[in-house]
Amino acid sequence: MTSWIKRKKTKVVNVGGVLVGGDNPISIQSMTNTNTCDVVSTVNQIKDLEDAGADIVRVSVPGFDEAKAFKEIKKLSKIPLVADIHFDYKIALEVADTADCLRINPGNIGKEDRVKEVISAAIDNNVPIRVGVNAGSLEKDLQKKYGEPNADALVESALRHVEILDKFNFDNYKMSLKASNIEMTVDAYRKISNLIDQPLHLGITEAGSFRAGTVKSSIGVGMLLSEGIGDTIRISLASDPVDEIKIGWDILKSLNIRSRGVKIVACPSCSRQNFNVIKVVNELEQRLEDVSEDIEVAIIGCYVNGPGESKAADIGLTGATPSNLLYVDGSPNKKISNDNLVDELEEQVREKILKNKNESEKIILRS
Repeated sequence: MTSWIKRKKTKVVNVGGVLVGGDNPISIQSMTNTNTCDVVSTVNQIKDLEDAGADIVRVSVPGFDEAKAFKEIKKLSKIPLVADIHFDYKIALEVADTADCLRINPGNIGKEDRVKEVISAAIDNNVPIRVGVNAGSLEKDLQKKYGEPNADALVESALRHVEILDKFNFDNYKMSLKASNIEMTVDAYRKISNLIDQPLHLGITEAGSFRAGTVKSSIGVGMLLSEGIGDTIRISLASDPVDEIKIGWDILKSLNIRSRGVKIVACPSCSRQNFNVIKVVNELEQRLEDVSEDIEVAIIGCYVNGPGESKAADIGLTGATPSNLLYVDGSPNKKISNDNLVDELEEQVREKILKNKNESEKIILRS
């Protein structure tokens, strides 16, 4: 997969084995919404996120009971975990020997000496820090100075923390500057990207419901990624955290940045369609949710754009009369009726995946 995007070269930080920044793949994150003290539920949700394609998962650690639980959760999880700390810096110190990254907010973590202690703990345990600036929790003096949150206020808040980190010669950090407003967020990231070379964690915070939040995040995060800004993303939705991972992957796939699982190209359907495109697409997408291998499937309802799209995909279906035409690897394969379209397509996709896997294994054996 080749992307047209020229990405800004940033420094690299290591989050539990996932390299963030530089030329490394843009990682996808989410956050658990279980009670952290409920170790079993939290571990199960982390596993669900990992299965959906998460690279990193963040866990809220608001108190010392949660810090104790976090240590148990970490033992039972394979994926890198970020400890989300607000207000009490001592909690960050408590989990620094366990977390793969410490997330702190300069707006509520407190005075410089507290930040210094967190930095020392991060150095001692060789873990990065994510400095998370949010429009909703800016420092009081910045709220007074700017009157209301804006991009410059977010950047000034971020640079204050950068100054402290620089003062103690600490550059093992990544940065985020989030707001629920797209324009403010994009403007802030553009500005900070020109001022620092640290990796940037992108997101539109409190983006909203599944539908509205997906749209807002796709626009805001998509704009920044298309400009080469951003090294890791989190899509914030008032929805199942697994949805955040799915949407994150969809954004990266749409920009040809990363690919995972089935990419379906489908027409919106019209009166020319020779089968129910929407029904076929929805059912096929549901059946193939377990697929993590890269594969593109084109489902086009008629012969206007069908052949062109089908030839460009791994598996393609073009609606035609009296029978639809199935394409495999860009060539017509056979004609199929409307009776078992989804069954036929699923079978073809899984056969193609198996074939690709076998060919890859042969290449590895030969080398």
